[in-house]
Amino acid sequence: MNTLPQIRLKPGKEASLQRFHPWVFSGAIASDTSGLEEGQTVEVYAHDHTYLGTGHFQPGSIAVRIFSFQQQPIDAAFWESRLLQALSLRQSAGLLQQAHTNMFRLVHGEGDGFPGLIVDVYNGLAVLQCHSMGFYRMRELITHLLLKLPGIKLRAVYDKSAHSLPFPARPHAQDAYLHGQPEEWVASEYGDQYYIEVEQGQKTGFFIDQRENRRLLRQYAAGRSLLNAFCYTGGFSVAALRGQAAAVTSVDSSQYALELCDKNVSLNFGQQAPHQSLATNAFEMLNQIDQQYDLIVLDPPAFAKHHKVLSRALKGYRKINRRAIAQIRPNGILFTFSCSQAVSRDAFRKTIFTSAALAGRKVRILHQLSQPADHPISIYHPEGEYLKGLVLAVE
Repeated sequence: MNTLPQIRLKPGKEASLQRFHPWVFSGAIASDTSGLEEGQTVEVYAHDHTYLGTGHFQPGSIAVRIFSFQQQPIDAAFWESRLLQALSLRQSAGLLQQAHTNMFRLVHGEGDGFPGLIVDVYNGLAVLQCHSMGFYRMRELITHLLLKLPGIKLRAVYDKSAHSLPFPARPHAQDAYLHGQPEEWVASEYGDQYYIEVEQGQKTGFFIDQRENRRLLRQYAAGRSLLNAFCYTGGFSVAALRGQAAAVTSVDSSQYALELCDKNVSLNFGQQAPHQSLATNAFEMLNQIDQQYDLIVLDPPAFAKHHKVLSRALKGYRKINRRAIAQIRPNGILFTFSCSQAVSRDAFRKTIFTSAALAGRKVRILHQLSQPADHPISIYHPEGEYLKGLVLAVE
């Protein structure tokens, strides 16, 4: 007998769910939801009582995140099956068979049927990040199921959801180990070693999504001078040094990030590497580089968290890319990215076109980049395609 609370939609509001889009917006709901708890599992029905899907309820604009479009028991076996499917996808991509790479994203939200949950694996450590109370309330179960997964050999599970949960839930959430003990975590990516700062670092501790793009940078680095703007913990800096860059400058406004960057460089290349780090504003520095660099990486934080600030975000991307294109050395290479979900691939490319035109340089596209296979995008949820990148040759 069905015991889940039911939410009924307004007439004509079922179309997006019938196309398997996993979000139900609050304006589409006809039912009174005042008695529902944040994170509660609910069933969603059309106005004519046709079943549409099952998901987690939360107050706010996105009122329900659908995780199943089939009416079925939602129990531990259901979630274990989902995790095994996610693991199988990573196995098919070869991520569990690489001796030189032991960090990957195991669960990527809507792309893996876990809307509101991220799980990253770092050489025996799994880090959870919940973006909805539904999965936050399930974190003990998720931990139990993660420890059962074959082929990963987890020593610890860390919950890092205190700052990613919707605001009403944040005061009650604390980051903590759910299994195992703190260690000095070090993980490998194509042979490069990185310290994973789980407790104090951004996101889950590292930006795994740029793995393949860092590998590509190696191919262009030999003999070049790199400016890695917005460097965070120096992933692109280490990749460039591995690719025999002549000199690398890492820039970030955070002294803490630069300390981690320097540690990562030293971990891989010792104290004598041709590397310097500068704690300064990358926007301001891009006004002063005056053809010092023939390889530049622009990987800024998300300028647009939502569409309300999209116009301002595009101006920010245009400004930094115009400066970089104008001042890069002739025949230089620019790797430029946007990780803003609200910025479409087309809008980003048009912004870079405008930047190049304003800079007055001849620019060609060498590569169009995205997120790797362990950050899959549901074809029914295009919002999951957040990482966009271009590699440009500037004459």
